[in-house]
Amino acid sequence: MPAPVPAAAALRSMHAASRSAPAALLESLLQQPEASIVLVAPHPDDETLAAGGLLQRARAAGARVSVLLLTDGDNNPWPQRWLQRRWRIDAAARAAWGRRRRAEALTALIRLGLDPGDLYAFGWPDQGLTARIQRHLPDTLERLRGLLGVLRPTLVVAPALADRHPDHSAARVLVELALAASALPRPPLWGFAVHGAAPAAQPLVLATHERAAKLRALEAHTSQLALAGGRWRRRVHAGEFYQIQPPPPLQGDSAAGIALPWHPVLPGPAACALLVVAGAQCWQLPWQDGVQSGPLRLRLRPQPSLEWSAPPPGPLFVKLHSRRRSMWIFDRWGWRQVAAAP
Repeated sequence: MPAPVPAAAALRSMHAASRSAPAALLESLLQQPEASIVLVAPHPDDETLAAGGLLQRARAAGARVSVLLLTDGDNNPWPQRWLQRRWRIDAAARAAWGRRRRAEALTALIRLGLDPGDLYAFGWPDQGLTARIQRHLPDTLERLRGLLGVLRPTLVVAPALADRHPDHSAARVLVELALAASALPRPPLWGFAVHGAAPAAQPLVLATHERAAKLRALEAHTSQLALAGGRWRRRVHAGEFYQIQPPPPLQGDSAAGIALPWHPVLPGPAACALLVVAGAQCWQLPWQDGVQSGPLRLRLRPQPSLEWSAPPPGPLFVKLHSRRRSMWIFDRWGWRQVAAAP
């Protein structure tokens, strides 16, 4: 039996793609007048790894496609040391590495069919998005909210809260807060996880030509393939997964507050702080029994809980944050969303 012609193979793979739930939802969203897809990428390469196929499909359908690149991935020392044969990385070398990675992201997007003007690079510090929440939350939200108001997305794609990289989960918190404060109708918000897995994520099956273009885009990220090329190429072949509906938040009570799921052992409790974010405000409570900040009080006995004299304006997010420096960059505990009762 003769081998199928490429056109027939592409037709069959497109038919398979149409059977997945995210594909059907995406097709419906792309049929909306003035469809606008906004992808939030914490680092260069996230745009390709997480959503290279979705971006292609949206652009092919004629939708406006925008990528918000939050950092330049400049704090990425091990590939830089390997490729540049250097140990010490000073500020100038780090900045040059960030410029390289931003250029790689631009090349990748062009290979996915996008234009240079579709990339909005913020240049915030790599591995510094949690610090932005702690120290610069109002300005950060204003920047995001302003751009989202211009782009008027009909679909936002951003990291899932369960992603274990602190920049990814912090990006989700920022997007949620910016959307909540917007005067525009809230668009659907899909989540992806590059590090770890998002609960209940569903596959978006890619067509053969979409996967091939995604692989070509990945090859633009030469800085990231030097040490992890095999892993990231396998990730492309595994497909794309999106969390259409986030898991339910922790349930809080307006009088009793919320039970917290953390019982830290290492690092010691004195090295931890509870971050609480609502509206444009961030509270930081040392992990000590009875500590109070504004309307919030932290209780550690008989079990960890957060109490409030008045529920903060939603959405409300909490995170147990280690204040000790470590070579391990992934979250130990991560962000959780809280549904405070009215």
